Amino acid sequence: MSIIDQSGTFPIGDRRVRRLGYGAMQLAGPGVFGPPRDHDAALAVLREAVASGVNHIDTSDFYGPHVTNRLIREALHPYRDDLVIVTKIGARRGADGSWIPAFSSEELIQAVHDNLRNLGVDVLDVVNLRIAFNLHHPAEGSIEAPLTVLADLQRQGLVRHVGLSNATARQIAEGRGITEIVCVQNQYNLAHRADDAVIDDLAREGTAYVPFFPLGGFTPLQSSTLSGVAAHLEATPMQVALAWLLRRAPNILLIPGTSSVSHLRENLAAAGLTLPDDAVEELNHMADIAG
Repeated sequence: MSIIDQSGTFPIGDRRVRRLGYGAMQLAGPGVFGPPRDHDAALAVLREAVASGVNHIDTSDFYGPHVTNRLIREALHPYRDDLVIVTKIGARRGADGSWIPAFSSEELIQAVHDNLRNLGVDVLDVVNLRIAFNLHHPAEGSIEAPLTVLADLQRQGLVRHVGLSNATARQIAEGRGITEIVCVQNQYNLAHRADDAVIDDLAREGTAYVPFFPLGGFTPLQSSTLSGVAAHLEATPMQVALAWLLRRAPNILLIPGTSSVSHLRENLAAAGLTLPDDAVEELNHMADIAG
């Protein structure tokens, strides 16, 4: 059994994946814009991830744009039968690298076809609708119109499963009235735990929750606490943060990203890190630490 098997598995729709996956965003250039600094190194990271047992890769055609999907295709196509590639639509990139909401019917349809073409597939495993009423955090607003477009593409056979990204609890409920929602992808980590109730609700319903930015937005004091726990366990802060997320709830699927094979191996080793109860207790209080 490889170390990644220790993370366990959880379903996304009718597919079951290992709970420790890989996020491809960092394979693009600076600011997730343009080509990678080292093309061959990017391919090596993707191949190492799959060789290590990763069977859940997160991507989007607006990473680059078009960069990460083309790298995934070059590195991994034809894909292994057990590999689940999750992509997202709902944004596009300006010529200056800016992030622009792309919610019109025409933009969403084009985005699905761009993902299909650049990944080299006839159907997308999972497509997350990235909700962009606020680009930085979930904000209320009806998603009926864009999600109806995505559900229609699903009925056409271009998309197997649908998820949501940057979503509120109300939007998740609204989405379920339109189509099955198999996963939710929001920011969540040790220090930022606004989605605690959402995670627990989704766990009861058997729906995957995919947190991004596992070390994003920490204050220096919070980082100091995490670093102290990591030093005591002879692990990296990222490994501890990932191990805590794996322990937090059984429906959490992780997609840590990196452009380095050595960092990838470090991240995947988090699957084998057991957090003692006193460390978990200390980490649980990090959300209460004032900056």
